[in-house]
Amino acid sequence: MKIATFNIQNLFHRDKSLIEKPFGKCLTAWIQELDMLIRKPDNTMSEQDRIRDLSFLVGFEKTNPRPYAVLRRKSGFLYMKGIHHSMETRAGHLTNWNGWIEVQTKPIPPTATDNKARIIADVNADILLLQEVEDRGSLEEFNQKVLPNFDCKPYEQTFVIQSNAMKGLEMAILLREGYSLQTIKTHLIGGYSDLFQNLLEYEISTPTSKKIYVLATYLARQNDDIKIADTIRKSQVKNIAKIYKTLLAQGKSNVIIAGTFNTPSYCDSLSPLFQNTGIKDITKHFSFEVATDEGDDATYFRLGAYRMGVNIKQKDYLLFSPALFEIMQDSGLNRKAMWPNKKPLWSIYKTVTSKNNAASEHPILWGKIN
Repeated sequence: MKIATFNIQNLFHRDKSLIEKPFGKCLTAWIQELDMLIRKPDNTMSEQDRIRDLSFLVGFEKTNPRPYAVLRRKSGFLYMKGIHHSMETRAGHLTNWNGWIEVQTKPIPPTATDNKARIIADVNADILLLQEVEDRGSLEEFNQKVLPNFDCKPYEQTFVIQSNAMKGLEMAILLREGYSLQTIKTHLIGGYSDLFQNLLEYEISTPTSKKIYVLATYLARQNDDIKIADTIRKSQVKNIAKIYKTLLAQGKSNVIIAGTFNTPSYCDSLSPLFQNTGIKDITKHFSFEVATDEGDDATYFRLGAYRMGVNIKQKDYLLFSPALFEIMQDSGLNRKAMWPNKKPLWSIYKTVTSKNNAASEHPILWGKIN
């Protein structure tokens, strides 16, 4: 049995709020300030100067005149405004509406979607856990139409469980023929409205009628306030450790914990799980394999690296109970579809030529059990 976990960062479209912005919070503050000044009926000379400065910072002055329209680039997106306003299309005579609707998501480049399928096909796991899937329709289209393009047979069963983030950050599980999902249980482990508050417990029956219990989760992200994120994450991890111990006490020894923890293993917020449960990280198994770095830092060991020559801070985890860790035959990490922004470098697919067409900012982790 081969199991893998992958934070795929959406399949076909991604929420704008999750995409890295060049100016971060500054751009939002500039837009709000400009909006406030423009709404004022009278502006002083200094306020008029400030409006000019903000217009430049926001990008209103970056215009390209055309015979029939003006093309503006704002916040990294293009907007077209017709010059002859009277000729613009209206929604109807009753409303006389003349405006535009902003789409909350951005399409993912097809090359990036192909690279997502390529790395999944390379690993070819029997049980595949995915984080950050936009919806079931997208997953099923990806499974049935995109994966076969890379000599990967579609998965027999697919399930998507909705999160409370409302940003297309659902969690999914895909199973090969012979593997059957018996039950799904949701555990509330704490958090707040913008983050996952649940831990998903899957009971899976294998072709040999053995039972595997998988705890899949997505923990607090390192946003603006690191201390708050660490506090929330530590509370979540304590609950995960408690649920894991309960399963072992019930005689369920074949337990796997997987998902995106969003912090390195040495972080104190993960200590309740790594120090008090006996759970084993597959990266510590003697069989663990990953392509080493090829950059100048290839011989340098950096805190947070998986091992010598693999300088990547760990955010994604595949943890096995001692009973499964002892019978694990092989394990590894595949990051060929990731784009290395800085040194060190590693071997990547030829189709990954920039950050835009990389499959994800996360690697795929896998373990093989006899």
